[in-house]
Amino acid sequence: MKFSVLGCGRWGSFITWYLSEKKGFDTTMYGREGSARFKALLDTKQNEFVKLDDRVKMTSDLGEAVNSADYIVISISAQALREFIRNIVKSYDLADKKIILCMKGMELSSCKRLTEVCIEEGVNPEKIAVWLGPGHIQDFTRGIPNCMTIDAYNSDLSEELAKLLSSDIIRFYFGSDIIGSEIGAACKNIMGICAGLLDGYGYSTLKGPLMSRGAFEVSKFIAAMGGDGYSAYGLTHLGDYETTLFSKHSNNRQFGEQLASNLPYVKLAEGVSTCKAVADKARELGVDMPITFAIQKVLFDKSEPKTVLNEMFNRTIKVEKYSK
Repeated sequence: MKFSVLGCGRWGSFITWYLSEKKGFDTTMYGREGSARFKALLDTKQNEFVKLDDRVKMTSDLGEAVNSADYIVISISAQALREFIRNIVKSYDLADKKIILCMKGMELSSCKRLTEVCIEEGVNPEKIAVWLGPGHIQDFTRGIPNCMTIDAYNSDLSEELAKLLSSDIIRFYFGSDIIGSEIGAACKNIMGICAGLLDGYGYSTLKGPLMSRGAFEVSKFIAAMGGDGYSAYGLTHLGDYETTLFSKHSNNRQFGEQLASNLPYVKLAEGVSTCKAVADKARELGVDMPITFAIQKVLFDKSEPKTVLNEMFNRTIKVEKYSK
């Protein structure tokens, strides 16, 4: 049983650690030649999050990583996926490979889900899965457990991977709605940015209503995209709110908090690009997503965040709906 992890960032390094340390799989990590992050891992076998076992093979040869694995885990920026997977499909034989995406977002240029991007570039939908859900590396590496989801177009594959990857620190569930799982996971990062703004302005008690109304608008969007609206209340969206809306480790929440204070934030916050993709698609489909639209105004129209938040309170009074 051989795994290759393509990507050496925060999640990529954790997944490599998890597969090797917790599961005992033969694991290879791929990083780009010239990447300072990968070079540091190559030199020391550790970063700020994990210390990798000496058994982990590290390579900057993409062909070696792809060809040597039964399972290929991809953990890179969502916006870089299309070019990356296009190169892999064009250059290597994936017929016997299973692809697992460990990333959250929607492609900005096309407003498409990440598995859709892979399928458009030639990946067999029966061989692709997503690994999503709550949890922070800092907690996992301290032995604090959490629950996550594996979802796929092929139900046999999602069940196979959930059973294969479960351990004492991650209890996996296998999903049954890949559309809802992917969209829910992507949209929770938008809610994370909003939560950070609330924290930055001292409005943290509003994060309860944000959870309720946020999950509701995401459920409508999932349904409009062809998924099950109730998936918004599962692990990949509502179940991930604690680690996104409240945790000090959440990049998207931290981004929002820094934005409220007019401070720069240099780490990757996938919710930024995802927000525009979701908002554009929601308008195309006629789905009202007031929280998402508000965050889009802040991020892309450069509207003053506190003004936008206050505008939301002045919207027309409506009945609180629970049904889709």
